[in-house]
Amino acid sequence: MKVLAWRFARPLILFVGMGLLWLGLIGLSGCAAAPLLGEVTASAERYEPGAGAPLAISYEIGRAALVDIYVIDAAGHRYDLRRAQPRAAASDPYVLRFDGSVPTDDPQVLRRLLPPGQYTLVVAARAADGNASAERRLPLVIGGEAIEPPIIENLMVWPPVISPNADAIDDVAEFTYRLPVSATVNIEVLAPTGEVIPVVTREEEGPFEQRHVWNGKRPNGSLLDAGVYTYTVRAEDPFGNVVQRQGQITLAEVGQPEARIVYSMIAPQRVMLGEVITVTIRVRNIGTVPIRTYGPPSGYEYTTDEVFSSVENGAYAAQAGGFWRVGMDWDANSGGGPKRYPYRWSISPRPPAEWAQPFVEDFLYPGEEAEIIGRVRILQRETRMGFYVGLIQDGVGFFQDRTGRTIIDVGF
Repeated sequence: MKVLAWRFARPLILFVGMGLLWLGLIGLSGCAAAPLLGEVTASAERYEPGAGAPLAISYEIGRAALVDIYVIDAAGHRYDLRRAQPRAAASDPYVLRFDGSVPTDDPQVLRRLLPPGQYTLVVAARAADGNASAERRLPLVIGGEAIEPPIIENLMVWPPVISPNADAIDDVAEFTYRLPVSATVNIEVLAPTGEVIPVVTREEEGPFEQRHVWNGKRPNGSLLDAGVYTYTVRAEDPFGNVVQRQGQITLAEVGQPEARIVYSMIAPQRVMLGEVITVTIRVRNIGTVPIRTYGPPSGYEYTTDEVFSSVENGAYAAQAGGFWRVGMDWDANSGGGPKRYPYRWSISPRPPAEWAQPFVEDFLYPGEEAEIIGRVRILQRETRMGFYVGLIQDGVGFFQDRTGRTIIDVGF
């Protein structure tokens, strides 16, 4: 029985085997017949930049290959659009959109629009195994008018060294320049670590003077490390021309100012109208950068009819952002916003003659502590006054508010 079964099965096995072999040979012959580079077409033989959709360059790849796509002008100059790009075999053609612009080797002109003229479009493929190559050539006419790339004129980034530490001295850098034509602008800063910090992103700008400000921080406000950074200002016109200018900017003395009132006392707690109360405040710089401060100096005396901006011919009126002072206020003061803390003093442990700028301004350095004495003559007709102290950064806010509250009884 076994011999008989084998006699019937052997022809069937041979028949199936021959069929599978035949199918395999057909498959292999089909793979071998697939062209390395198939049909290559362009959506038009004449292309006018800016007049419509980009030119569509379509090409078929039958085997794994490295592909070059380039144009050659009448003088034989080659302009690469793609160079040694790996492409896998695909049933659908690859498509490259060409707007008439080509990359350049000029570090300030990244892409430029080809001038009008006669060109040859070339698509070349080299087999990944290096055993074959093929290319197709198509005529191409670029029409329209010659359009020169835009220029970033009179670029200046000032100051070249900034110190983002909220002292209002070189905290920000200004980017100023001029565009002769309308363009889309990007400005970014490259950190020594490789991090890219965007400053301006795809902003449409007209042909006039431009100005942008960078505060030396990330967009979310977080601090960057001190060091030398590279800025790039890039402009792109509607025709594909792309130009850029680069330079360096240094971040130094980076930090966030931070201080605390560590002690305060207001005395005496009972006075007669016309007498003086004294406030003693100790402030410590607990941050990593100096705190900038100005007068009136410790020891200065106010009356309750005065405010810091009215004394000494306005010499101590609030200044923008970078200055810190201590102040004293009371509950019934009807002033709001900038009228709060009408009595303010500098945060310096030194007499005015020894300030960084004598009698003008000084600094409280990291780890340093200052004791400030302030005096206020009570002319306000209130029997009970609830005084308190605070830590103020002019134009920014109150970093400590309503601290050391003390009730002062006033007799008439």
